[in-house]
Amino acid sequence: MADAAAPRRITRRSFLGWWLASLMTATVITGLLPILVFFWPAPPKGQKKGPINIALQTPINQLQDGDAVKFDAPRNPNSAFIMADGGGDNASGELAFGGFVVKNQGKVSVFAINCSHLGCSVALNKDAKTFDCPCHGSRFHLDGTVLQGPAPVPLSHLAWKQGVNPGDIEVEGIVLGF
Repeated sequence: MADAAAPRRITRRSFLGWWLASLMTATVITGLLPILVFFWPAPPKGQKKGPINIALQTPINQLQDGDAVKFDAPRNPNSAFIMADGGGDNASGELAFGGFVVKNQGKVSVFAINCSHLGCSVALNKDAKTFDCPCHGSRFHLDGTVLQGPAPVPLSHLAWKQGVNPGDIEVEGIVLGF
């Protein structure tokens, strides 16, 4: 009974085992922490999501059926638009740096400028009333659907609402903070 109450003595072997284990753990943690920062970086300072006000060259109420107006994301502060839907190279939540407001068959839509094939910027073909991708030849109807591939899916929509002025829209976006 006297042995059970007595403090247990640490042997040299167990001390060296614990000391080496803690030294190796500290070494592994010291080596891994800088690498983990690359997998989970902190968001840049000043980055915030919210509506971005865009002044259009032609107000929505002056667009004729089959017309489209191109707009770009503000560069001061550096901003981007968040795609509401999409597929192919354009996934929901991805960023676009421009877009088109389109009036087609009386319905107004706002599309990201990115082609769904590999993300090149599409251009409006006013004569054919299509969006054409100069990189690989994809073509889209004014409603965003694919007319000719290799694009696998339609153009991505941008979430938007009418601004205070008739020539303004508010597009869901992000201020990038750099």
